[in-house]
Amino acid sequence: MKKEMSETLVRTGPGTRMGNLLRRYWVPILLSGEIAERDGPQVRVQVLGEKLLAFRATDAEPGLISEFCSHRGASLYFGRNEENGIRCSYHGLKFDRLGNCVDVPSAPQACSSMGIKGYPCIERAGIVWAFMGPKEKEPPPPGVEWCNLPVSHVFVSKRLQECNYLQAMEGGIDTSHVTYVHRYEVDDDPMHMGTKANDYIKADGNVIFEIEKNPFGLTLYGRRNGEPDSYYWRVTQWLFPWFTLIPPFGDHALGGHVWVPIDDYKCWAWSINFHPNKPLSADERRDMEEGKGIHCPYEPGTFRPIANKDNDYLMDRAAQKDLRAYSGVFGFAAQDASLQESMGPIQDHENEKLLPTDRAIVMARRFLYDAALALEEGEEPPALDADRQRVRAAGVLLERSLKPQVWAKDHLADGLNQPVYSL
Repeated sequence: MKKEMSETLVRTGPGTRMGNLLRRYWVPILLSGEIAERDGPQVRVQVLGEKLLAFRATDAEPGLISEFCSHRGASLYFGRNEENGIRCSYHGLKFDRLGNCVDVPSAPQACSSMGIKGYPCIERAGIVWAFMGPKEKEPPPPGVEWCNLPVSHVFVSKRLQECNYLQAMEGGIDTSHVTYVHRYEVDDDPMHMGTKANDYIKADGNVIFEIEKNPFGLTLYGRRNGEPDSYYWRVTQWLFPWFTLIPPFGDHALGGHVWVPIDDYKCWAWSINFHPNKPLSADERRDMEEGKGIHCPYEPGTFRPIANKDNDYLMDRAAQKDLRAYSGVFGFAAQDASLQESMGPIQDHENEKLLPTDRAIVMARRFLYDAALALEEGEEPPALDADRQRVRAAGVLLERSLKPQVWAKDHLADGLNQPVYSL
């Protein structure tokens, strides 16, 4: 990838091309539980290179504002959350949850000129989302299936990943790596074990991809050998600009991710499991809380994984040799992060040598790049219609003569009014 294109894709701060594009969508900010209490402690947040402050106001609504007071630049983290706003502890200026200045004790007439950044927020699936773009361009709330299910049906976690969002998200798009780095984990993990999909994935590492571009993003059809007369197709969905939906495993909960830049060198990897038509069981929820499946355990008091770059992700060379962990790292999240972070905070795209299995990654990059340039020329971004996000991933055996796109038109095109297709 040429340097100019790479620079466009990886830079997401205020005023950058990609930053302007991503700000046109609802952005996951933090877990609702991080600001559970009305008038409770405010929380520092950094997203898309902006240092912000999240809090829950007296009326129970979430707020997201600049961390710093407009007067002398003091951090509002040290302010008071009271009476539907944050009051600066330095000179008493007060800001509501949209950043409007509502009180300047020493000069009330100055209120109108003392406002700070503030973004409208909504809550879906236990996440506070914010719209950080132009006020007149606010889109409908996200329509991804798990965003709009009952709380009992969904589990959401987030973890710090110490690399650029693009290389992290490309791991979510790339389904071919499952045959390798996750090869042994799938047999024992409670959210993957005991499924026929595992047999097909491990038996055939030569994945053949067919990629379909559509209004919401990309559909990836990954073909492996199935039975003698069939292929096993893993259908992965990439929803523009940062959602990925994982092909399901048996009757286990469905899964997905959101990849959100903190700055150009770190991102939040949001991980979601859900059942469309029933609550998660107590055992499933316990396993997820313990960091199994696509989730992970944390360093105490943080969202940084216990297995991280400072301890070589707790790599166990004996386990690698004994075929208990393909890379010697345990846990899906740690396995992925160890490899993606090993590329450096920002991958050297100019020197990579891509393979046919990377076609979807190439297409996603081009989709993002073209949209960023088009926005600069005044064109509206793609996939703003939330109804377009009502799609699922799938796993299915098809006769070898049948094209998966033909099957998908009858079995996936109707959004969520279909059964879950899984093996």
